[in-house]
Amino acid sequence: MRLPLIVNQTMKIARNSATPTSSSSHCIATHLRALAACAALALALVACAPQRFFEPAPAARFTPVDYSDLPGWRDDSMREAWPAWLGACHARSAGSTAADPWATPCARARELDARDDATVRAFFEREFTPYRMTTREGDDAGLVTGYFEPSLSGSRTRHGRFQTPLHRPPDDLLHVELDALFPALAGARVRGRRVGNRVVPYWTRTEIVAKGASLDRFAIVYVDDPLAAFFLEVQGAGRIALDDGNVVRLAYADQNGHPYRAIGRVLVERGALAREDVTLPSITAWARAHPVETPALLDENPSYVFFRELDPATRADEGPPGTLGVPLVAGRSVAVDPRTVPLGTPLFLDTRRPSDDAPLDRLVVALDTGGAIRGPLRFDYFWGFGDDAAREAGLMKARGRAWVLWPRGAPPPS
Repeated sequence: MRLPLIVNQTMKIARNSATPTSSSSHCIATHLRALAACAALALALVACAPQRFFEPAPAARFTPVDYSDLPGWRDDSMREAWPAWLGACHARSAGSTAADPWATPCARARELDARDDATVRAFFEREFTPYRMTTREGDDAGLVTGYFEPSLSGSRTRHGRFQTPLHRPPDDLLHVELDALFPALAGARVRGRRVGNRVVPYWTRTEIVAKGASLDRFAIVYVDDPLAAFFLEVQGAGRIALDDGNVVRLAYADQNGHPYRAIGRVLVERGALAREDVTLPSITAWARAHPVETPALLDENPSYVFFRELDPATRADEGPPGTLGVPLVAGRSVAVDPRTVPLGTPLFLDTRRPSDDAPLDRLVVALDTGGAIRGPLRFDYFWGFGDDAAREAGLMKARGRAWVLWPRGAPPPS
């Protein structure tokens, strides 16, 4: 859903700041200026980086159990999860080595005839150990929300009711992997923009919206509903039915570097909604009833998402790509905090359906991440595309338990 396109600009900017000369004194001064520019860049970007990059990894505990401890394990239609599992194996294959604990189960999966549930179930029981996941304090249940692939109406050109742009990443958006300068910050990625010899935070949502037509060269399409466009950013992917009869599919490409702030939480803080009543339908209803106040509410979230257009040959029944880069499988994919659950990990999820409170016990695969999915036992369940998916995802806010399935003989994630 949210696949960052990261390039390391740190040393490139430092090198571009230095002009070679034949004078040794000039050379020394140039290198000092380059080093200072590099340090200033890092400090500026650290200052504007989302706090989550510097949070310690959330603590989780993994306790081995028997498959008989997993509610509904024997009843699940496991072959439905097989495409998600094979997608995870495909994503892993590029960097796989013989020492990789996932190499053997993935190799065996590719050779398996997985046309019935019993075969798939036997495969996972043979290749994986189930671990009950708990917090450091011993809690075994967390929050499970839902997301989906929405459909919007749009146009390739700005006209009439089509006034809200969905942008591709602008060419002034810089990315820096901070471990190039500070190895202790491995994996910390921040975004900014260059102003002279300084790097400053990238534009906020308010500032990007205010730029209006000046960013039209980066617009992919224009849609007719700014609220729907906002929720498309939250979902991370969607389909745009164009006024010429075609359909464009968009997926997450990048983000402006500012932390995500949930507008539902803002409404709770203002007393406009009760915490237990916050759902996508209730937020939408409030916004429709307060059209004048809604733009300011959306601006409470400084994060802004940029999109990319998917290949037109993408099958209509195929989900959008998640962070792992493979298509999400409806009902069998979840977004996780990768500091707790590595991407590509199969899990067994025990939660409830929002529409009728029926048990929802099934095998899923961690294929995605999300700005609001932070900490252990926090999952976002992908419902797919269509009206049913939209309804279930919009209402989902349930307690849930999870068991991580980890390759036999390998230590669980730490």
